[in-house]
Amino acid sequence: MNDIIGTALLDYYHGNYSEDILTETNITEEDVMPLPYLFRDYDEMPPIEQKALQLATGRVLDVGCGAGSHSLYLQEKGLNVTAIDTSKGAIKVSQLRGVEDAIHSDLLELKNEKFDTILVLMNGTGIFQKLELVSKYLQKLYTLLTPNGQVLIDSSDLQYMYDKAEEEGIWVPADHYYGQLEFTMTYQGMKSDTFSWLYLDVSTFKECCNQNNFDFKIALTGDHYNYLAKLTPIIH
Repeated sequence: MNDIIGTALLDYYHGNYSEDILTETNITEEDVMPLPYLFRDYDEMPPIEQKALQLATGRVLDVGCGAGSHSLYLQEKGLNVTAIDTSKGAIKVSQLRGVEDAIHSDLLELKNEKFDTILVLMNGTGIFQKLELVSKYLQKLYTLLTPNGQVLIDSSDLQYMYDKAEEEGIWVPADHYYGQLEFTMTYQGMKSDTFSWLYLDVSTFKECCNQNNFDFKIALTGDHYNYLAKLTPIIH
């Protein structure tokens, strides 16, 4: 797959900003992902991200770090942060911006590590891809946490999109969970393969957590059907 995110982030970092990333899903029209937003500082972050950064303690893993904005903020606060991303370009930009420990890695590939806080932000449940993979990812997160650790992860309930769109002929899918979308990204003539991205409603996410030895609590509710969840391991 083309490293669209990484290419765009590198372009922006090196002063070659000419266009934004375009995204499209199976239920929405084309939308814009502005590159400057991916380089935002704390004051420009939405309340859910600010809350997650306030709650972060100890050794931190920043999953899907992008341009490294969250990692940089926590690093400046004196926390020990490891940033990972599946985009080589994103890791390069994070390193160039000063993230001291930025690694090109998939979450599932991490081994023999323990963290006090794991951050999975910007609709963090997206990395689960599909509802049937949630348990696999939660079990992996469990192995990476210290006994008193926490996962801080955000998502949205997309039911409102179907409610709003019923008159336009969009129906809740019968063949898969309604929060599973199929995305494509386009940047400077490059188009990504289609990939799955998961948005979880609160009750479904809580049930998944309960099945995988996590306590689920809402840390903050956003103003647009979104929320920050705090997952803590249940030790048997």
